[in-house]
Amino acid sequence: MLGRAWGRPPLFLRIFGVMLAALIAAQLLDFALLVSVPPPTPRLYPIAEVAELLHGDAPHDTATYRVTETTKTPDDDDDPRTRRQRAQLAQRLGAGQADVRLDFDRPPLFLGGPMRRPQHWKDEQRDQLLFGHFVASFHLPDGRWRVVRPASHGIEPWHWRMLLWLFGLLVAVAPFAWWVARRVAQPIGLFADAAGRLGRDPRADPMPVEGPAEVAAAASAFNEMQARIRRYVDDRVTMAAAMAHDLRTPLMRLSLRVEKAGPELRPAMEADIAEMREMIGAALAFVRDIGRPPRRQKLSLRALVESVADEMADIGADVMVELGDDIVIEADVAGLKSLLANLIGNAVAYAGQARVRIARPAGHALIEVADDGPGLPDDMLERVFEPFFRAEPSRNRETGGSGLGLASARAVARAHGGDITLINRAEGGLLARVLLPL
Repeated sequence: MLGRAWGRPPLFLRIFGVMLAALIAAQLLDFALLVSVPPPTPRLYPIAEVAELLHGDAPHDTATYRVTETTKTPDDDDDPRTRRQRAQLAQRLGAGQADVRLDFDRPPLFLGGPMRRPQHWKDEQRDQLLFGHFVASFHLPDGRWRVVRPASHGIEPWHWRMLLWLFGLLVAVAPFAWWVARRVAQPIGLFADAAGRLGRDPRADPMPVEGPAEVAAAASAFNEMQARIRRYVDDRVTMAAAMAHDLRTPLMRLSLRVEKAGPELRPAMEADIAEMREMIGAALAFVRDIGRPPRRQKLSLRALVESVADEMADIGADVMVELGDDIVIEADVAGLKSLLANLIGNAVAYAGQARVRIARPAGHALIEVADDGPGLPDDMLERVFEPFFRAEPSRNRETGGSGLGLASARAVARAHGGDITLINRAEGGLLARVLLPL
């Protein structure tokens, strides 16, 4: 099995392949964006118009230019084309080139290549126009610099086209990313489900051994662990059942010998033997309950609770079931009935009465059994679920029971995927809460 598992592609290779495919797809989409969306046409600014604004001869269009003055010496570019355009500006301003500054904010070009311009333009025509982000400055007689630069236009139409294209790419890639995330997370979900089934029932079906090599190997190890746990539980149950069964033989011999005992010893010895028989019978019933595979079927929880309450009332117990909605669950009828009988019987035995409530918190069925008895010390609220532990230390069957009722009830609840907790009520008494998944 493991050999076949390791023959599959490993999970890390699958994740690497998916990430590589996603990266290639993203690059292809970027290339499609570069090819499909035309580059923006740069705004053109005539040098003659800029020179008039620098000289202060004409009012400027605030939607096109921004004119300011500063005492700080502006920056200046020194490439050949900028020098030619600066000379054009100085000539139109009637000033020396030292009094004129021209600077361009050029973004880095792809692979450092020059920006392509229309081939039918002559050099003289290109030198008469400024485009892109420029800063032209003129030194005034009072020592200040008049600065002309393009007005900010905010988000332009080509920006919106790019954003729409990118949004379309996001919409197109989102389903693929969702599918990849689900595929990567699926093995973790399968292990979580398998662990939950194992916690409820060691005899649950094993995990399917499939998927990538790591997942298949982990599933095989998980199934082997589940089989070992099942064998361990079965061995302990079998041993306990065998011990309880074998104790009946010497107990029977003791009961025969008691008949030869004196009348002053016989009553106490017979009472001890009866108690031992009941303890052995309770142990066998406990082992049988936890070792028996549950047979689940849909049932009305309220009808089951009311039937147990009616049976208790028939023998004189004070049991009340509060009104409320019914809940349909899938459960083992015999096991759940035994659980209810144990909890209600404990409440009646220690408090003389029991009140049962049914509720439906999110995704669960809740059964609460409350009484007005003395309650329990906080350090015993968990210990009473241990097999053969009795809160009443006298070991009297009439007052303390066998110590297996709550252990058996919790085993039934946990076999259904739920649990039982005990809580001391603020107003006095004990509250047993049974929470079962729907």
